[in-house]
Amino acid sequence: MTATTLPAPRAILFDLDGTLADTAPDLAAAVNFLRTERGLAPTPYSVLRPTASAGARGMIGAAFGLSPADDGYEELRVQWFDRYQSAMAVHSTLFGGVPELLAAITAAGMAWGIVTNKPARFTDPLIPQIGLTHAGCIVSGDTTGHAKPHPAPLLEGARRLGIAAEHCWYVGDDLRDIEAGRAAGMVTVACAWGYCGAHEPTGWGADLLLDTPGDLLDVVRSFSGVASGSVLLA
Repeated sequence: MTATTLPAPRAILFDLDGTLADTAPDLAAAVNFLRTERGLAPTPYSVLRPTASAGARGMIGAAFGLSPADDGYEELRVQWFDRYQSAMAVHSTLFGGVPELLAAITAAGMAWGIVTNKPARFTDPLIPQIGLTHAGCIVSGDTTGHAKPHPAPLLEGARRLGIAAEHCWYVGDDLRDIEAGRAAGMVTVACAWGYCGAHEPTGWGADLLLDTPGDLLDVVRSFSGVASGSVLLA
């Protein structure tokens, strides 16, 4: 890989599902509950997991073959929301290495926060249950008038942290995360450890593509204590 000079962050913002937390098991369980209620066999987890970052649209699409414009979709969406809310932290956990990563960001004098498309009715109770108790900001999918890939949620996250967007990095596991980060003027990091959806992250145009939270930890440690300026990554 050729060397790339990137501005060192003063803050790192993260997507939630598929980036900080592996929430797919509970998302999949909720949609398979709906299938079982209807006398249908569960959809294989291997089919559901890649769609987890797309929320109801992804899960219902994979499990029932319906899109938001189809008859029956809205009823399933409401029922899926209710079922998921009743059991959303049964098997969801932080990805390995995430606690160490967040601790290193704090130790380096940087801020961190969460910007997710997940509605606040899920985000607010889930985040403390899975151990994300020290986020500098939490922006949910309904916090602003827009959801990613619109940059408004990321810009709101930067505003809440009191840090200009150009001094923030955004980390996510979906193409729309990278599109939102780019539109917000942030350095973008694609995390290949997440769900990634239908599009290979190599084609997203992210500034960095990393395989594990530990890889991002190494990057953070490489500019530990740096609050401005740039870092040379190879």
